Amino acid sequence: MRYLPKSDSERRQMLDACGFSSAEELFAHLPEAVRLNRPLALDPGISEYEIVDYFKRRAAENANGYASFLGAGVYNHYRPVLVDTVVSRGEFLTSYTPYQAEISQGTLTAIFEFQTMLCQLTGMDVANASMYDGSTAVPEAAMMAVRATGKGRVLVARSVHPEYREVLRTYARNQGMPVEEFGYVAETGSIDLEDLERRMDPLTAAVIVQSPNFFGIVDQVKAAARIAHRHGALLVMVFTEAVSLGLLEPAAEADIVAGELQSFAISPCYGGPFAGIIATKERFIRQMPGRLVGQTTDSRGNRAFCLTLSTREQHIRREKATSNICTNQALIALMATVFMSVYGKRGLRELAEQNLAKAHYLAGRMKPQPRFTGPFFNEFVTRVDGRSPEDLNKALLKKKIIGGLPLGGHYPELKDCMLFCATEMSTREAMDSVASVLAVAKPQEVQA
Repeated sequence: MRYLPKSDSERRQMLDACGFSSAEELFAHLPEAVRLNRPLALDPGISEYEIVDYFKRRAAENANGYASFLGAGVYNHYRPVLVDTVVSRGEFLTSYTPYQAEISQGTLTAIFEFQTMLCQLTGMDVANASMYDGSTAVPEAAMMAVRATGKGRVLVARSVHPEYREVLRTYARNQGMPVEEFGYVAETGSIDLEDLERRMDPLTAAVIVQSPNFFGIVDQVKAAARIAHRHGALLVMVFTEAVSLGLLEPAAEADIVAGELQSFAISPCYGGPFAGIIATKERFIRQMPGRLVGQTTDSRGNRAFCLTLSTREQHIRREKATSNICTNQALIALMATVFMSVYGKRGLRELAEQNLAKAHYLAGRMKPQPRFTGPFFNEFVTRVDGRSPEDLNKALLKKKIIGGLPLGGHYPELKDCMLFCATEMSTREAMDSVASVLAVAKPQEVQA
């Protein structure tokens, strides 16, 4: 029983224990104006089976059973059933900050494993215990670079997720941290290295690039790192599609990696909650935001875990704190940890290869072909040649397909383009249907 209403006799017993004769007497101390002396304006109650039937009908109106080709930072991947089995355990559901190590070893162990696997995936020396999400990890990484270099200016590529850049600007506004954007090459979709070089100056603390970038292009991280380092700046590498880490070479040239782990068994769920990360080189560990779990030994010499570093303003003096964000998404990060444990190194690589192959199959069926010529992972941009992206998506919905993202709202120069994503969940039949709708010659045929 999830809801246990009190009977009249139980209410009578409670009133007697309090020394009152009625509920009205219990609330007599409240002014008459704030008391409700009439029944609530609600419809009469209905039976349980009628309630269940009502919600079944409402659920049927949702997009259940629809194929999805919408990516843009949130991806449709399979969630192993073991994930929910583990994270539903009460010990994890009720855990908060593991301040008392002696009774939090399970949570601390899971976070330690999470950090370790993220270091292996990103090629960094140390990773924190997770962030709220990828969008907040990016400005935290920028501020971390400002502290580490003593400089104040940040350069960010226009090919970084538009919403991540928006959050970065919001943070920067009250930090006194100038943020300037540099462009991408119109033909390839990768960062414009010449534009980056022109905009560099001695005050630049960080260069922020994303790979695969918002267009799905595997970007030139190494070249950007060389330019940043030559001018005394740090290179921040961002990712939104964590599955790509199973196939692409870790960004060893980066100084800080900031990203989003939604792809690792975290449901799209209307945009959150998700789990972000920051990983970095060991020399920058003191500038990391949030908390870090480390390995130690207990009084008996046994292996144990504890909070090794916690540089939030809740723990230390505000002027010494690296962040005031609460940072850790322990339960959501646990989902990603279970996912990585289930797949393992070989399984994650095979998953990434499936995503790569399916996206390239879909792109090969598209007419016209992808807008950019750069190498892409599991999402790509395609033109719609004068047709309305919104009308194309309506046509796809009639086939029970959620289409791609119209790009005009974020990139006016790409108003005739859409961003499509394919994952291991994309079937050949659904991909062929998408290609057939986009191949329709005339706008009116799409609307029909």
